[in-house]
Amino acid sequence: MVDFAGYAMPVQYEAKGSKHALSIIDSTKWTRESASLFDVSHMCSIRWTGKDAFDFVERVTTADVYGPERGLPTACSKSKLLSRLQLGVVNAGCAPKDLKHFEEQLGKFGGDVKMEVMWDNRGLFAIQGPKAAEVLQRLSPSTDLKSVPFGQCFWMTLEGAECLVSRCGYTGEDGFEVFVPGSAAVPVWQLLTSQAEVRLAGLGARDSLRLEAGLCLYGRVPPVHRLADGVADARDGIMQARGDEILAQLSDKSRYKRLRAGLMPASGPPAREGAEIETLDGQVVGKVTSGSMSPCLKKNISIGYINKPHNKQGTDLQVVVRGKRHPAKARRLRGWWEGLPRSALDPRGWWGQAGSPQNKGSELVLKRIQIKALQVVSHSTPTTIDRHEPGHV
Repeated sequence: MVDFAGYAMPVQYEAKGSKHALSIIDSTKWTRESASLFDVSHMCSIRWTGKDAFDFVERVTTADVYGPERGLPTACSKSKLLSRLQLGVVNAGCAPKDLKHFEEQLGKFGGDVKMEVMWDNRGLFAIQGPKAAEVLQRLSPSTDLKSVPFGQCFWMTLEGAECLVSRCGYTGEDGFEVFVPGSAAVPVWQLLTSQAEVRLAGLGARDSLRLEAGLCLYGRVPPVHRLADGVADARDGIMQARGDEILAQLSDKSRYKRLRAGLMPASGPPAREGAEIETLDGQVVGKVTSGSMSPCLKKNISIGYINKPHNKQGTDLQVVVRGKRHPAKARRLRGWWEGLPRSALDPRGWWGQAGSPQNKGSELVLKRIQIKALQVVSHSTPTTIDRHEPGHV
């Protein structure tokens, strides 16, 4: 167990004789091949209600809250939106400052908005893997999961409790996050862990899974990257939140001096956070933000920001680990997925099972909120911008 944002959380489960006692390597592989259950109840949920709730959330975040109703007459669009639930999930380590920020902005906003914090009064469980849908479909036969695309949410009854479920996750696999009322959290957890396809997974597997999928770890991405990744296309040109001046600069790609890329060392130990990336003649051209041994590829992989043009696929580089230089090649993040147990690491591969991720049929909207006002300082003069290349996420 380790401390994580004030919560005691498992790196892995080690109970002797338990089916859930897997090494980090085996837990990672299990998630890729079957289904793993993560307890993410430490994350903070926030619900906004009131006739001006959607306007407020769009004001302080990068979410496209209005979605398909944007552009409709105000009375018509708000009548539809009021029947929906607006729920945000914020990083546990940032929750205190995020909540403080929201409270301050609510005081300035002046509209009809109420904020309810749901943190320690509910359970939040993530079931991830190619068999996750099979498990939930069996537990709730009346729910048609084939009609639910990535990013959409729905209600599901588990152990007699109405649970809000979102088809999402951060492992590169198909999966679901289940919001459970506090009184039913233990029974639902026990139900899920009792399924033959399911094993528990901790922080160790979570880190290797997201790294294999080329996903960033919070705190390892420059603020402008987080903003650029989080802003919805539908909001382009109509945003009224802090950071607009930086957003306006993102369209000028000549300012992108560093790009996020994969790195695969040919030998030596894993190149971890902080390791310098050099050209073969010793010029420092980047730095590693995350790195480890890939349990599925059985190779060392890293993610870093590399100066153009050295980020290009196949560029010969070297990484400095403990004072020694080791040869490495720049890779497109999706480039190292070849060789993993299954191709569904590209989420588009399973979005197609239920149509476009922009499916608008759901009567509920669940948004993962990125709080840009807390992370971005607006500039009155042009800045040099770092950014990942399209297709690297």
